[in-house]
Amino acid sequence: MNEVLYTVKVGIAGLDIVEHPGTISTIGLGSCVGAVIYDEQIRIAGLVHVMLPDSSISKVSEFKRGKFADTGIAATIEMLLQKNAKKNRMKAKIAGGAQMFTSQSKEDTIRIGPRNIDAVREVLTQHKIPIIAEDVGGNKGRTIEFSTENLLLKVRTIQQGEQFI
Repeated sequence: MNEVLYTVKVGIAGLDIVEHPGTISTIGLGSCVGAVIYDEQIRIAGLVHVMLPDSSISKVSEFKRGKFADTGIAATIEMLLQKNAKKNRMKAKIAGGAQMFTSQSKEDTIRIGPRNIDAVREVLTQHKIPIIAEDVGGNKGRTIEFSTENLLLKVRTIQQGEQFI
């Protein structure tokens, strides 16, 4: 008997988790990075839609934790642990981080996509969570959907079609 999949949708600067059998998705990954963290043994996954690299740049003390790589990834891990995932079994897949606007400037503030990619990689490394697959960079937007059924991340890139990683 096939179980019916349900879908959890994550908005910009959001985060959530999905248990088996389900999928979790987000749209609008331009310079943002979508990071999926999952425990394949118990078939649970979390997704954070990272907008900016580091919460230290926030001018307010109250903000959506998913907005930044450091706070968003930590919060996603916490949510997974509360559902009996084990940190030593967690793996990650990431997508996004496009350089959406071309500029003559090499100023770091304009390079949000590459900075988000670097920050997500760094935070996952700090948490000792290996990145199993990624589809990052370029200059096209993406939509992603992760399935607890097959543990594949479907990446739909504007003008380039779909791929599974």
